[in-house]
Amino acid sequence: MNKFIKSLLSRDIFNPYVIAEIGVNHEGSIKKAKLMIDQAKNSGADCVKFQSYKADLLASKNSPYYWDIKKEKTKSQYLLFKKFDNFDVNDYRELANYCKKKSIDFLSTPFDSFSVDYLDKFVKFFKVASADLTNYPLLEQIAKKNKPIILSLGASNIIEIKETVSFLKKKNCKNIILLHCILNYPTEFKNANLNKIDFLQKKFKNNIIGYSDHTLPDSHMTSLILSVLKGAKIIEKHFTYNKKLSGNDHYHAMDHQDLKVFRDILKRYKTISGSYTYNPEKLENKARINARRSLVLSQDIKKNTVLKKNHLIPKRPGNGISPKEINKIIGKKINKDLKEDYILKYKDIKD
Repeated sequence: MNKFIKSLLSRDIFNPYVIAEIGVNHEGSIKKAKLMIDQAKNSGADCVKFQSYKADLLASKNSPYYWDIKKEKTKSQYLLFKKFDNFDVNDYRELANYCKKKSIDFLSTPFDSFSVDYLDKFVKFFKVASADLTNYPLLEQIAKKNKPIILSLGASNIIEIKETVSFLKKKNCKNIILLHCILNYPTEFKNANLNKIDFLQKKFKNNIIGYSDHTLPDSHMTSLILSVLKGAKIIEKHFTYNKKLSGNDHYHAMDHQDLKVFRDILKRYKTISGSYTYNPEKLENKARINARRSLVLSQDIKKNTVLKKNHLIPKRPGNGISPKEINKIIGKKINKDLKEDYILKYKDIKD
C-alpha cells in the first residue's frame, strides 16, 4: 500500500489530513507564501497547496467569470489568472524546500502538462481541480506518475465521477481520493450539501473521501467540523494571511486563527468521545457504589423471619445486596434481629 494512503487510513476520525490551500493568495510574493506556510504549519495544517499555471495555457481571452464580483471584480478568468501566474519552477522548488525544512507537505495543483512534469519532483501525491475532472489528457499524464490522485468533484454529476474514476483505474492509478466540493465562491451554508459525503462513501467504498470547502469560515468552523464527523479523511480549505482582503481567494478563506480553532474543536471532540469500550471509568467508582441501590429493610424484623417482598425496599447506597438479586433471598430466613433501614447483607441470611 502507498505510504501516504496508509497514513491517511491510520488517522482517527478527529485527526483529518488538512490541506491549507494558499493557491495564489501569495499574490506573486515568495515572502508572503513563506509567511503562510509558517502560519499553516503552526496552526495545525498537514500540507500547504499552491496552484501552478500560466494564464495563456489555462483560459482563453474570452473566459467569463464564475465568482462573486462584489469581492473579486475581475470579470475575465484570463485576466484574473494573468495577475498571479509569475511563479516558475524555481519558485516552486524553493517553496517545496522551505516546506521540507518546516516539516509540512508541499503540494501544488497542476493546470497544464508542463506543471505536471516539474511538480512530480516535489509532491508525494497530485491534486486535480474540480474543473479538470473531465480533462482526460491532463489526468492521463498525471496517472503516469504513479502517485495517489486527489480529485475535487465540484460541479460534477455521478456519471462523470464514475467515468473519471474508471478512466484512471484503466490507466493503472490505484489510489484515487475523492473530495466533495461545491464550485461556488463563496458557498452559502444552505448549499454546502455535506450529505454528499455520505453519498460518496456509499457509492465509492474503496476510495478515501474528503471535503474541499468554499463556505465562509464562522467562529465554530461549522462546515469543516460537520464534514469531519461525517467521515471526511482529508480537508481542503483556502488559506490566507488576511481575510479582509477582497480579491482572489482571500474573502472565503480561513486564516491561521480559524485553523487553530478547527483543530482545537476537534481535540475537544476527541476528548469528549473517549473510548470504544463500555466499562466504568475510575472516576465513577464512588458513584457506582453510593448512587446505586441495595435491599434495605422496610421495618424491624425478628430472627428467623421469612423474608417477603414487603420487608424490603431498594435504597441507596449500593454496598449491600443488589435489588437484581431480590428473588435469591425471598423465602429465606434471617439469622438475627434487625432494625428498619438496615442494609441487608448475605451474612444476615441463613443458608
